[in-house]
Amino acid sequence: MQSELRKQLLDAFTTAGESYLSGQYLAELVGCSRTAVWKHIEELRKEGFELEAIRKKGYRIIKTPERVSADEIMLGLTTSFIGRNIHYEESVESTQKIAHKLASQGVPEGTVVIADEQRSGKGRMNRNWHSPKYTGIWMSLILKPNIPLTKAPQLTLLTAVAVVQAMEEITGLTPGIKWPNDILIDGKKVTGILTELQAEADRIHSIIIGVGINVNQKLEDFPLELQDKASSLSIQKGEQISRAELIRTIFKHFEKLYSLYLKQGFIPIKILWEGYAVSIGRILKARTLTEVIEGKALGITDEGVLKIEDQSGVIHHVYSADIEL
Repeated sequence: MQSELRKQLLDAFTTAGESYLSGQYLAELVGCSRTAVWKHIEELRKEGFELEAIRKKGYRIIKTPERVSADEIMLGLTTSFIGRNIHYEESVESTQKIAHKLASQGVPEGTVVIADEQRSGKGRMNRNWHSPKYTGIWMSLILKPNIPLTKAPQLTLLTAVAVVQAMEEITGLTPGIKWPNDILIDGKKVTGILTELQAEADRIHSIIIGVGINVNQKLEDFPLELQDKASSLSIQKGEQISRAELIRTIFKHFEKLYSLYLKQGFIPIKILWEGYAVSIGRILKARTLTEVIEGKALGITDEGVLKIEDQSGVIHHVYSADIEL
């Protein structure tokens, strides 16, 4: 986990913007020696930060690395608890696996596990999730809400709204949500969300939300079988996107929506979600474990369950399914 001293230094550089911060000021701010500050500055340089140092003026950060390390994300982070505790690894099997372990060890709510590569990323129904190095956002968020077990799937929908809002802010693109967990642009998938629980029969210990976002992949980075189904923000926008900036913006929107959800329940989130939904009013097929339901998507219930009206006028409530538009 990242040290508290390093967080304080990065918060100071964030607040300073283009201004220089003296070694003495930084030492007094974080309560350590100027030598200790210098050592942390050198560590930041090793991670790929470019820092300008001018005698009698101090330091300022002029360029940040392209990795999505904890330090890179912390620089400019405005949240109070989401993403304030980051576990970063360059390459992992799955961020979900690490998040489950950390959650069982009692890490604080809002802790995020993030990696530059997943070797065995997974999506819903144990499908593989293609997660190549330095191209996307592969992360898992640990939450500890005091809500009934049955309401946990609502947080998948909340996460989708937060991600779409952040994408709109950073890229200007107009993503849509396909129930329950896919984010599409021009009909192609750019994001998947996976929600898993650590719970007993009557209470939730932790909810772990995995988010995989295709950010800077080129078309040839996708396997052939995915090239007509998947895309990236960079392909859609026509330019590289800052992954760290997008992560910080997701955290900002998520914290705002999550706080709203805990105070007012799911209804405000439902209204936002339906505004982004691509399937409402369209004919679709829902493949559940036991049947295939074909009909018109009417929207979601106040609990987040998909409603489909079939040709005979019967309304089906779908709790879990693969959706084909």
